[in-house]
This record gives sequence, C-alpha cells and structure tokens, in this order.
Amino acid sequence: MASPSQQLPPGWAAEWDPTTQRYLFTEPSTGRSQWEVPTPTPATLIDHGPSVSPPLPATHHTKRRQYAAGQTQAYYGTNDGLGDQYGTLGVQQQQHPAATAQLFTPGLAAEGGFAGQQQVPYYPPPQEPQYINAPGFGQEPAYHPPNAPIHHLTDQFGQMGMGQKPLHLQTTNLLTSPPDPRELIHPPPEIRLPPNACITSSPFANADPSYQRCTVNAIPTTSSLLNKSKIPLGLVITPYRTVKEGEQQVPVVTDTVIARCRRCRTYINPYVQFIDNGNRWRCCMCSMSNEVPQLFDWDQTRNQPGDRWARDELNHSVVEFVAPTEYMVRPPQPAVYVILIDVSHTAVQSGMVATATRTILENLDRIPNDDERTKVAIIAYDTSLYFFSMPPGTTESTMLVVSDVDDVFLPKPTDLLVNLTEARQSLESLLGRINDMFQDNHTIGSAIGPALQAGFKLMAPIGGKIIVLSSSLPNIGAGALKNREDLKVLGTSKESGLLQAASPFYKTFAIECSRAQVSVDMFLFSAAYQDVASLACLPHYTSGQTYFYPAFNAARSEDAIKFAHEFGEVLAMPIMLEAVMRVRASKGLRMASFHGNFFVRSTDLLAMPAVPTDQSYAIEIQIEDTLTQPFVVLQTAVLHTTCQGERRIRVITLALPTTSSLSEVFASADQVAIATLLANKAVERSLTHKLEDARDAVHQRLVEVLSSYKSSMTSAGAGANAQLAISENLKMLPVLVLGLLKNVGIRQSAQIPPDLRAYAQALLTSLPSQTLIPYIHPTFYSLHNMPPEAGTVGEQGVTLPTPLPLTSERLERHGLYLIEDGQTIFLWIGRDAVPRLVMDVFNLPNYEVLRGGKTTLPVLDNEFSQRVNAIIQKTREMRRGVYYPHLYVVKEDGEPPLRLWALSCLIQDRADVLPSYQQFIGQLKDKVNGANNY
Repeated sequence: MASPSQQLPPGWAAEWDPTTQRYLFTEPSTGRSQWEVPTPTPATLIDHGPSVSPPLPATHHTKRRQYAAGQTQAYYGTNDGLGDQYGTLGVQQQQHPAATAQLFTPGLAAEGGFAGQQQVPYYPPPQEPQYINAPGFGQEPAYHPPNAPIHHLTDQFGQMGMGQKPLHLQTTNLLTSPPDPRELIHPPPEIRLPPNACITSSPFANADPSYQRCTVNAIPTTSSLLNKSKIPLGLVITPYRTVKEGEQQVPVVTDTVIARCRRCRTYINPYVQFIDNGNRWRCCMCSMSNEVPQLFDWDQTRNQPGDRWARDELNHSVVEFVAPTEYMVRPPQPAVYVILIDVSHTAVQSGMVATATRTILENLDRIPNDDERTKVAIIAYDTSLYFFSMPPGTTESTMLVVSDVDDVFLPKPTDLLVNLTEARQSLESLLGRINDMFQDNHTIGSAIGPALQAGFKLMAPIGGKIIVLSSSLPNIGAGALKNREDLKVLGTSKESGLLQAASPFYKTFAIECSRAQVSVDMFLFSAAYQDVASLACLPHYTSGQTYFYPAFNAARSEDAIKFAHEFGEVLAMPIMLEAVMRVRASKGLRMASFHGNFFVRSTDLLAMPAVPTDQSYAIEIQIEDTLTQPFVVLQTAVLHTTCQGERRIRVITLALPTTSSLSEVFASADQVAIATLLANKAVERSLTHKLEDARDAVHQRLVEVLSSYKSSMTSAGAGANAQLAISENLKMLPVLVLGLLKNVGIRQSAQIPPDLRAYAQALLTSLPSQTLIPYIHPTFYSLHNMPPEAGTVGEQGVTLPTPLPLTSERLERHGLYLIEDGQTIFLWIGRDAVPRLVMDVFNLPNYEVLRGGKTTLPVLDNEFSQRVNAIIQKTREMRRGVYYPHLYVVKEDGEPPLRLWALSCLIQDRADVLPSYQQFIGQLKDKVNGANNY
C-alpha cells in the first residue's frame, strides 16, 4: 500500500499508526502533528484515506461487466454516467464550495436548503479512508496518542513542555450538512491534558474509548457550567471487552504489590505524583500523601532491584493486579455451569433440544477449564424436573424425576453437579441421549421457576452461571406467568406496564442469586408470547444476558446455525466470577446513577456474580463542588475471580482536563458516548414512567443542547435564526437521537409485540457503544456498484464499501444493497435487477424466481459472489460480541412485513407517525427558535 507522503507539502511526513489504523502527519521542524492530511492550499485534492490505495481509473477494469444495455449502473462501480454516485466526492466538493466554509455566519443557508442538499449530497473530504478496510472498522478507534515515536506527539502530550491547547470549536449548520455515516467511526475528541499531568510518556497511559469513555473530554469546573451546556455527564464502561488478535493485551501485575491511597483507596496510576525523593506518592484524586510500598521497586521474578518506571500500573491505563489473600472473603471459586433445558413438547419439536445438546457436546473443550476445577450440571424440565446423576469414571448416567415442583428438593446429594474433567465420559453420553429420551414427550407446560430454584440449590454454596433454555411461557410453580399481551394496550400509555415484570418472583429470586454469586443467562425460543420482560429481570439483576429467538425452528438451518454459534460463544466465553465494581473520581465528582445489568449492593458498589465479556454499563456523574484542579481522574476497579481460579483486580483509569470554557465543553463532547447514555436513560424512564415520557425526555434533551449552543456559541443569541447550529463533533447526535426514537425499544407504534420491545430494551442497556451505535444507526451499503476494492482482502482485512446515508432515496430499482444493524442483515434487491446479477449472487435465472426471507447465500464460482459473501462475513465478525446476525433477502415488491422491517432501518425516511430526518431537523429548529411556546 502506497504511503501518502508523496502528496504532502514540503517538510511534512506521514507515519502509519497501528493502534488507530490511520496515518499521523508530523512536521519535524516545528514538532507539530495532526491526523488530517496537511494541505498547502484549499484546492488540494481530496484525501482518499490512508488505509487503501486511491481508486483506480475506470479504464483499469478490463473485466467490467455491464448488467443491461442502456442502464447507468455498472456491475463493478465505474463513474460513467454516475452523476449521483456516492463516491464521487471530488466533483461534489467543487460544486459546493460554500459548504466547505468553517466559519459560522448567522442567517446563511445554502440555496434550496436541506432538500437541495439531499438530492446531490455533499460530503466533506473524509478524514478516514473512503473505502474502509481496517480490521477494526466500525469499532471505536483507539484513543490518541497512537503508538508512535514520542517526539512526534507534542500536540497530544501537553506534559512534554507545550502548554495545554484548548480544543478548537467548529460550528456547523445542520440544515445544510446532511449526516455522513463515516463520522461515527472517527475517534472521540482528543483529550488534551495539562503539562506534567502524566508521569509517563506511554501512549497507553489514558483509557482507550472501547474500555471507558466520557460524554465530554473536558470536564466543566462547575455544575452550573455543565447545566448551561445541557450535555449529560456520564461514563460508558466496558471493563471486559474482547481483546482481538493483534490488539494490546491487558498487562497483569503478578507480584501482588498493590499501592493504594490510604484515604480514598485509589489504585496507583500514571497520574499520581512521586514526592519526597520518590519515597511517597501523592494521590491524583484526593491529594493524600502515601508511602510507596517497600517491594514496589523490587523485581521479585529476578530477585533484584527493579525499574519503577517500567511497572505496568504506571504506564498503562488498563491493568490487572493479581490480588493477595486480603482481597478474598473465601478461596477463589471454580467456574460452575448449571444448564436448564426445556424438554416440553414445544421445545423438542422445534429442534431446540437437539441443537442445544449438540452445541454443548461440541463445545465441551471450549468451556473454561484450565485448572480442571470447572463443574457442570444438566437439569431438564417441563412440568416436572429431571436431574441426571453422572458418577465420575463411568459412561452411565441416571435420570431422577422430581414431580413435586411446589417444594423443590435435590433428589441426591452427590453426582448431580460434577467435575467436567472427571465426569466427561458420562456427560458426553448423556448429551447424546437427552433428545431421544424426550422425543415422544407430549407434555405442554413450563416450570421455569422450580427449575431455577433447583439449579440455585445445587450451586448456591459456590456460585456460578445458570443458563436457561426455554421454549414457552412459564405456567407451573413459582414464577408462573399468564399471557398478558393485549393488542388494545399497545401504543397507549399503559404499554409500559407490559415491559415490567409481571411477577415479583423474578426480581426477588434475582437478588437471592446475586447474594450467592449466581448469574443467569436466558435463551428464549417461543413462537408465542413468552413475557421476555419478566424473564429478562433475572439477567438484568445478576449481570447476565438475554438472547431471544422468536419462532425458532431448527429445521431452518439458519435458525440452528445462529443459536448454535451464539450459545457456543457464551459457553466458551471467559467469565469473571464473584465480581464487584466501583468507580472512583476526583474530589468534587460523584457517581449519581447506574445503568446496566447488575445489582447495586450499596450506594456505589455494583455486584456482578459473573461478568460476561463485551457488556457495557453507563454511569451518570454529578459535579458536587467546584473543581479547582487542572484535571480529574475517573477510575473503575473490578475485583473478580478468573475462570482459572485467580483473584484479580482490573483497574481502568481515565484522566480528563477541566475547563471553565463552555466552548471547550462543546468541542470536547463525545456524541457516541452521549447517545449510549441517552439510550440507557430512555429505557429506564420507559419502565419508571411511560414510553412517551422516555421519548419526550430524549427529544427534549437534544432541544436543550441545541438551544444552549445557539444562545451561547452563536451570534444569534436568544433570537430566531435561519440556521440550526451545533459543533462539528456533535453533528451526528441528531440522527443518532432520531435512530434511538425509531428503535423498537422505545418507538411510538401500536404494532410492536411486547416481547420484541422488551428484548430491544435489554440490548439498548447492555450493548457496548461499538455495537449499540449500529443498532440505532444501521449501516447501509450499495453492492451492485461498489468500488473494485470492496469485498476483496487488502493489507488489513476485507475492504468494506463506503456507508451510505440511511434514506431510501439511495435505493435504485436495479440495485443490490446491504442494510445491517448488528442483529440482522438485509440484502435488498430492486425489481429491475438484471438476470446476470441475480445469477451471480443467488444462482437463480431471474428476479421473478427469487424468494425473499431468511436465507444462506451461496458462494458461487464468480468474483462478485465471493466479494458479496466476504462483506457479509466481515459484517458478522467485525464487532465484539457473540451475536450472529440472520441474513434476509428482501425483494422490492416482496412481502410487505419484511419490506417494512428492512425499510425501518433507513431512519432518515419518514415512517408512520415518525418524521424523516429533514422533518426532524425542521422540528428541532422551530423548538430551538421558540416556536410553539416550547
């Protein structure tokens, strides 16, 4: 891949940064560095992005295939006749020079307004590759500064002698700047700490946004300043995000020397100060002076003096300490899995039982068991409970039936919960026979509550994870539920009642589980109403997760593959057992409210019996006192037991500068973190109040932010204005809020089943930002005219096409498009698609014989089929998490429900009573200008 150095002005150099997958441009003579390509004049050509070579001219495509005579769209994406093509940015840039102006002029709007912009959209020169092909595309790019020579990073590290530079505020007019989806993959605004804030020059000294990010990267010094901005202050934390191949591993401090502040209990980190000739250190949160532990400078591995400055906790913001015995109430527990399998008639006939048992069997080697202490139990249930005794060292297992579900007891004291290694043979034999045992079971009914109680009794002395597989509404014993789905209630103020637990059993039992260090995961499969809202309470309070497969039928291979993949990943997931989490902050800041799957044990201690990877938590922060220090520190600590039986503390440290400037608060705002926090707050409000209140609160917060910006940052002040102004770094916030308002979790509609809404809310409150953002702002690609690089393997993985704006104006009748939200992938095909396209992708003669619906795309012996399959595969793999999205083929004139479902992802369009993006922006402008007495 060619370096862009040859295109740079004299004196500039480009260096590839593997952490952010971007080039860093430096001017060694001045020490200046920046991410944007330096340009000598405004006429400089647009940067095609560092990750790929510039697109080749059309004459290079000797194998170009035209799909139909006279049609303008070519199979391999060329520019002939494509005046409206998304990729022709250079032409559009010249056609709209006024749109490149960075100065904000009140009253100025482009001729034709927003509607004119919609027809020939202008997209500013991308600061990211036009054709993204980095392995981490769609993930939050790594936090500045990147892993580059330190002398090139003077702008990023103020502590190296250059004073703290304020962030530059750029204003944009939302009426003339349509959303560009590529902006969502940009890093959050840079964190500019004051000089000497950090004791190390390590590029890993501040938390990567994928672990911990704040809604503003410059903290207001007073609560009044924060209130004036109207931006919610909060943290989004994903303490155990997956570390993919090639990424920085979390360093582990193994010498059990843990330096903590005596007063506030903060862990030593890169932002403390050493005083008294290095014998003491001053806490960066409360300024307490503490003694440095005697063994802090001793290398216990080599038994010789060590280098203090090489210690991981002084160089890394994310670090794990091996905990000494004083951090243990009891010896570290083993990993324990109790799997409850519904074997009622419905479950067996759907193929769920056969798929589940086969998946467990195939993943026995992947279940965490390095220390060979892992224990496993299988309990089947319908209206009775079926225990299985598996004596170690034999291949035999005995089934014990308990029919009295009102008074649950364990039929045998031993061999029900067995060591995975010792009882491997009998467990394998049992898993191979369970489906046959219940093949002719005609019992209809579900005793989930008693099965949970039995599993709890089995593992309560130890703790661990209960995995529930259920195919029907619980109707027997404790926790029995009734079908409360009422179509007349949907869309009314009473609908929020259907999203709350119908029985107190699920919350009280969840709290019992939390006390005993038991976590619950729910896998739900019902074709009819299952009351997901009630059942999801268990994972919510026990740090588990809910997975939902409506109308599951293993006879459809797609259903079986999705469930087997996700269930297998959950079984193989390294979980953090008996965990507690606390977030500490500098004096003057207080953790006010908490969102996510856990139980708040005391004011700020979050109990998590088993923390899964890639689960996110949001915490709102209050400014209680004026912040006098130049920067603040937010530190998350999670005490847990690993699957290998080791007690550890994971510490994540984030340092942020303080500011008394409102413009810097706006310039530092992180729109992705804000949207994540608003999603959590919206779900909570929909449960405590009404769905309508949740929507109004989110909408009102956006209006307040825009109003504050207009009155404080523009010359219009409190008067009416023809523009709708916001800072450049918040330009995507309105479309993210619109996507949230249109999400199934809180959308205004009388057509959404309560189970689907409850499941969507479970996702909104647990997905990390990297997965949540596509869930509320889906990704939209054009495949029939994608550039030749798209779908091929480049230096850094499969290249993806450029994402399009989420509007159906982009759909062409002869086109092929991919729309995905991280949970579902739609392949939209227009009714005028030529037979060659249909044959190359679907191996069918023409559009008429193509059937819409859930499918598996064939991999055919032609280049285009292989490229489309590569893009679908990359889409399924590129984000962290266990989810394996279904693929649906959607015909333009196909089944209306499927078409409407796919089109609902195009959130910039009008749908039912919900406005288009253009209408939404118009409403916001009216409210910001004071219309309707708002």
